[in-house]
Amino acid sequence: MAQSLRGFAYLSAYGCKTVEEAIAYRENFSQREGMLIWPDFINFDTVLQADATAYATARALGLRAKIDEQTGWHKTLSNVGVNGVTGLSADVFWDLQDPATDAGLLNQNDVTTLIRKDGFRFWGSRCLSDDPLFQFENYTRTAQVLADTMAEAHMWAVDMPLNPSLARDIIEGIRAKMRSLVNQGYLIGGDCWIDDSVNDKDTLKAGKLWIDYDYTPVPPLENLMLRQRITDRYLVDFTTRVSA
Repeated sequence: MAQSLRGFAYLSAYGCKTVEEAIAYRENFSQREGMLIWPDFINFDTVLQADATAYATARALGLRAKIDEQTGWHKTLSNVGVNGVTGLSADVFWDLQDPATDAGLLNQNDVTTLIRKDGFRFWGSRCLSDDPLFQFENYTRTAQVLADTMAEAHMWAVDMPLNPSLARDIIEGIRAKMRSLVNQGYLIGGDCWIDDSVNDKDTLKAGKLWIDYDYTPVPPLENLMLRQRITDRYLVDFTTRVSA
């Protein structure tokens, strides 16, 4: 359904009790329109007067809408605080400076997990695509948003007289939109052009026009690697700085 609607699905690793089971469950999928999440959150149920499962997939949907509104569709779900939860349904070991953890292992195998750090957060940006060009959640969403945006923005051109000026106007319109998205930080870059090889006289005579565009989505900083060095070079001008 997510594929046909150009939507995105947040999927639960349902029934999985361990990291290993969640990783094995991921092998059931290959679609770019999905993200697998494990485990779930916990919150206090005021009716039951006890802790209860707060499904991470439901929280993901709400947080996705919030991020889209406040930041934009180019930002992934990961590392944003989640409101209204008090715990996790399974222990997940995580360390910001060491990927050799439960969270790191899950992320390496395309499973988004949950961590506790200044509150609770989703941790991981990868979707379930078997195509490395769509390895991150926002890569898929960027493709979807652009497809809808470009089509809807040029509905006016449908059934207009197919003159060279019409093609030129469409190309310039797409380029202008690309520039705007780049300036806003939603894209790294993009361009639009007409390809002679697919727009031969028979194609044009049939009322068809192919316009090509490409783009580069904004990668999420999944792995920040800081290299530390010790040096004595800041002591060279020590006496000069004392007398300054």
